[in-house]
Amino acid sequence: MRYIFFCVFSFVIWLLWSGHYALHHPLILTMGMLSCGFVVYLVSRLDIVDEEGIPIHLARHMVLYIPWLAWAIFKANIDVAKRILSPRLPIAPRIVRVTGTQKTDLCRVIFANSITLTPGTVSLDLDEEEIVVHALTEEAADDVQSGDMDRRVTALER
Repeated sequence: MRYIFFCVFSFVIWLLWSGHYALHHPLILTMGMLSCGFVVYLVSRLDIVDEEGIPIHLARHMVLYIPWLAWAIFKANIDVAKRILSPRLPIAPRIVRVTGTQKTDLCRVIFANSITLTPGTVSLDLDEEEIVVHALTEEAADDVQSGDMDRRVTALER
């Protein structure tokens, strides 16, 4: 199943980057499909595709997580823009430690990257138990420590 997904995903990426969508070029489309299939064959022979390399088990949960993350990024962008444009709003940088409840390395990295993608916060260090985060404001630090993002990323593992 993983290799079929990898082949389809590779072909979709090839279509996007090549720009050959029309069926009046069947040779080009056929060669694109064959090249994607050949790459997947080579990858399977080299045994370099593992569960974390192509995490299709996360796909159904990502459908809910990505819109939530996009909304969180949008709200944080507005907050940071307000603080830049209005000098009266406080900026109080701080370093906080956040404990992640994820079991896999992949989800721990997704959690740390989600923190960094959200404006006003940056993941500085990631280890087995916690993430060191620099927050631009007290509110940003409180949002990270509230555990909402942690719970949503942990739900990806189920």
